[in-house]
Amino acid sequence: MDARLNYFANPGKALKHFMSAGKALKESPLPAATQELVALRVSQINGCAVCIDMHTKEAAAAGEAPVRLNLVAAWREATVFTEAERVALELAEQGTRVADAAGGVSDEVWARAAEHYDEEQLTTLVIMVSFMNTVNRLNIITQQPAGDYEVGQFH
Repeated sequence: MDARLNYFANPGKALKHFMSAGKALKESPLPAATQELVALRVSQINGCAVCIDMHTKEAAAAGEAPVRLNLVAAWREATVFTEAERVALELAEQGTRVADAAGGVSDEVWARAAEHYDEEQLTTLVIMVSFMNTVNRLNIITQQPAGDYEVGQFH
């Protein structure tokens, strides 16, 4: 499959600014493992192969256990995630499936997330979910191919 656009050959000003937001998220106080798990789950829901490729490889390179990466899609039944990670994954799912969930993120999920994360971390989590949904759509619309990503390629 060939991409419809090569963003990195001529990214344009808007994309450069947008991607700098992604870099800023990486530097936030939200744990790196949580960030990768959330990015992976949002990308799985949206069917963004290139993001699944990237976040699986980045998480593995950072030391994430293969069993956890393999179980992200079935996190509810898996015992390998902390309570904080579980609520982050649930918030990510509800924030991604806003059309399906009608009400978006429930008060119950938000309250549970607030038990595990401070305001700055919650802000990062919300922006991360929104950012990943946008990146997924950019990649799906332009048919970005998956499989060739190399760790650190976009950092």
